Amino acid sequence: MTGTNDSAAGDARAQERLRRWRMVLGGEEDGTGCALAGRDAGMDAALSALYGRNQKDGRGARDGRGGDRSAGLGGSAPHVARWLGDIRTYFPGSVVQIMQRDAIERLGLASLLLEPEMLEAVEPDVHLVGTLLSLHKAMPETTRETARAVVRKVVERLEARLASRTRATLTGALDRSARTSRPRHADIDWNRTIRANLKNYLPEYRTVVPERLVGYGRTARAVKKEVVLCVDQSGSMAASVVHASVFGAVLASMRTIATRLVVFDTAVVDLTDQLEDPVDVLFGTQLGGGTDINRALAYCQSRITRPADTVVVLISDLHEGGIREGMLGRVAAMKASGTTFVALLALSDEGAPAYDREHAAALAALGVPAFACTPDLFPEVMAAALEKRPLPLP
Repeated sequence: MTGTNDSAAGDARAQERLRRWRMVLGGEEDGTGCALAGRDAGMDAALSALYGRNQKDGRGARDGRGGDRSAGLGGSAPHVARWLGDIRTYFPGSVVQIMQRDAIERLGLASLLLEPEMLEAVEPDVHLVGTLLSLHKAMPETTRETARAVVRKVVERLEARLASRTRATLTGALDRSARTSRPRHADIDWNRTIRANLKNYLPEYRTVVPERLVGYGRTARAVKKEVVLCVDQSGSMAASVVHASVFGAVLASMRTIATRLVVFDTAVVDLTDQLEDPVDVLFGTQLGGGTDINRALAYCQSRITRPADTVVVLISDLHEGGIREGMLGRVAAMKASGTTFVALLALSDEGAPAYDREHAAALAALGVPAFACTPDLFPEVMAAALEKRPLPLP
């Protein structure tokens, strides 16, 4: 009996291996001899429609149930909407987002996103927002409100994930930068005061004698620092533009930081007056086009009134279409005036895109390391910049 059970278990494991290989390889000529049914067949059909060998030329393929099917998504919005529903049924959200992105890039489905029923079917994510922003000038009026709703959903998710930690981190950095040794009673930082006076502990009285008080300055509610976010809106920087708009809105909500948001390609647009709503900021951008970093930095430099209390954050892949020497000269001049300058190759979860390594090396020679930054690391980077201490490089 034991031998029979072991044999059955071995057969089951072998069949499961064949099933997995069939799902990985796809197609009727995979060599496994394993037929798919039910949920497996549905998953296989959804994957083949996007990744099948014949998806570009539309030639027929066989599905796991032995029937004919036409691989590819075609140009039909209802067909694509059904496919979007299928992949949300079969796969987790993170996989759905990747498949959506691949469908847009591989099959040229961007134009279908101009239809409201399509937008209602997709899984919102940062990359979808980037695609919508690149299309929004061409959107019909009937689609724009749906597109704004999709963008707002992504923005609200990002704010929920990032806002509280950003405010807490930067508030701490600002408080530390405003520390004083002669605070008023209400401004005493008791935790730091006790730590600074532990050597004065009196055992007989079980107390600490605070010879030196540590606290916050009397201007705690005044503007202490100015931050300029200078964001490249070329097509490759779409995810960075989305994250920068969210962080810009968070920074603008802090009364102790005066925040300016500038986006650029070959032209420069100041979106500071729209920072209350990052969705308005995003729809004020125009993804694509060339890049003139020098012109953008010239504008930012002209708006700096308190260099020693200002942080300029350039978010760009550094592919300069303007005057290279001018760009580097402006960075050097801002640093010489006391301005803290930060160069981020990307502000996203994907890491650094293709970037100009020569320009990155030139910035590093000026004492400005250029690196990609994830949204989760950005609060720490900003805190270090506000306190004028070394940046936490990834």
